[in-house]
Amino acid sequence: MDPQQLGFTPQRPVGWLAPLLLLNTGLRTLLAVLFGAYLDKRELQNALDDDWFDHSQTEDGELWLDYVADLGDGFHATYSVAYLLAQSRLDLGDASLPRGRLLLMGGDQVYPLASGDGYESRMKGPYRAALPEPPVASPQPTLFALPGNHDWYDGLTAFLRLFARRKDGHIGGWRTEQRRSYFAVKLPANWWLFSIDEQFGAYIDDPQLVYFEAAARHVGPQDRVIVMTPSPKWVKSVDDPEEYDAIDYFIRTILDPTGATTRVLVSGDLHHYARYSDPQRELITCGGGGAYLLGTQNLPDELVVPQPDTLTRNRSVSRSYAFRSSYPDAATSKRLGWSVFRRVPTRNPGFVTMLGIVHTLTMLAMAGAAAVGGGVLQRLFSIPLTLMLVLILAGAVAFAQPPKADRPKHARHWIAGLLHGFAHIGLAAGGTWVWLELPFHNWEWPGPLIVAVIAYGPVSGFLATQLTALYLLIAASADVNLNELYAGQGIEDSKSFLRMHIAADGTLTIHPIGIDRICRDWTADPDGAPDSPWLRPREPLTPHRIEAPIEVR
Repeated sequence: MDPQQLGFTPQRPVGWLAPLLLLNTGLRTLLAVLFGAYLDKRELQNALDDDWFDHSQTEDGELWLDYVADLGDGFHATYSVAYLLAQSRLDLGDASLPRGRLLLMGGDQVYPLASGDGYESRMKGPYRAALPEPPVASPQPTLFALPGNHDWYDGLTAFLRLFARRKDGHIGGWRTEQRRSYFAVKLPANWWLFSIDEQFGAYIDDPQLVYFEAAARHVGPQDRVIVMTPSPKWVKSVDDPEEYDAIDYFIRTILDPTGATTRVLVSGDLHHYARYSDPQRELITCGGGGAYLLGTQNLPDELVVPQPDTLTRNRSVSRSYAFRSSYPDAATSKRLGWSVFRRVPTRNPGFVTMLGIVHTLTMLAMAGAAAVGGGVLQRLFSIPLTLMLVLILAGAVAFAQPPKADRPKHARHWIAGLLHGFAHIGLAAGGTWVWLELPFHNWEWPGPLIVAVIAYGPVSGFLATQLTALYLLIAASADVNLNELYAGQGIEDSKSFLRMHIAADGTLTIHPIGIDRICRDWTADPDGAPDSPWLRPREPLTPHRIEAPIEVR
């Protein structure tokens, strides 16, 4: 795959535990939280076109549409999903489903940080390679995209340039129509799509509310609505009851006054498929477009939204939603979690190196303190050793990401972080004991330092990584660092997306599609038709149903 011929450079999956990436992403996240309100471009979008979009008129009164989210990561996973989305039909054994006339991207179209080059290599390039030109035998499909938190890290600059172009907007064979980071689309058979942009989970800005109020004037009591959100706040409200407030406010103040019924809420952000429902509404998470897999074993059996504990005074009546299905299932997720011991070291060599350096410096500080005269307390509180111990404990607690003191599980995160830190200190103490039992520490300087760097560093780095892997496996069972358990592994398989169909009689059928194993070996097809993929899979790429089709009437 020559980048000169493809027009982009295929990317490896993001190594989420790489030290520089951890630092960079952490700083950007902090800056976004601290200064996001000052960089919020949603207010400026009030100057852009405020049209809503009409895709309700089709020849047969029906419409197929696709939904994918969390897609801009490693090439093989991203292109595997893009390839299937671009095919004219998707064969599932018992059915053949045509390509969607609309492609809805639900957020995080690029990882780890938004930039023009990042979008080109991790999203636009792979999707252009999957569908280079508009289809010859069918109408040109349209692409709409909603920004996620990773799209927001540059203040939405690159996102708007890519997806909200005023003229001739297209990504490969898909055309783009939107002019803002949010949009409303009229669909056939009295269906509507409303896609809301919550910048880092913040309030919905006034220009956005005005935009949707204008679109909602065309919605009637007979209509049904699909709401796209950047994050499944119905799941996240379990730990933070206020997470769902913005969505509840939107439905309560914009949609409910029209008399229409909100039948489906769909989101990405969590990198798996999960569905909750009651007789009136489906709550679907489908974030399997290309990013690392996130396990489903900690999902609750029931959700209640809005949460009764929320402080919002005028919230809607709380409703219970039962767990229906997930992909992968809980048992498979637990089994995949055990691969952390193998995957973390191989996926994150920089992380192993960092831990090796920390443990080597700690061992040298401990060995130096042991050689210093004086009492035990004097040795323990030597300046180099104290600095290393504080660094280890602070790093371990920060890694556990304790929430605010008034949030649930606050103490759990602190305890897990401290135990993790003390475990590393215990490992360092054991390593120091072994070091002092060997003859190296008595060699003439710089002999001990050379041996420590060449031998002790790699060994301690590997052992410390295994200790961290063990911590992640245990902590995840207490719902602490579950995301890091899977992000560190970078599992590319078990991808998912939705193919939906609106029938002429108004029935919405949702087909959740899973891909157990992505393709990692591609062959070029230079002689294909203009609208055929540039690369085709050498190995089988087999989609399947995650669960039976979901009918919404």
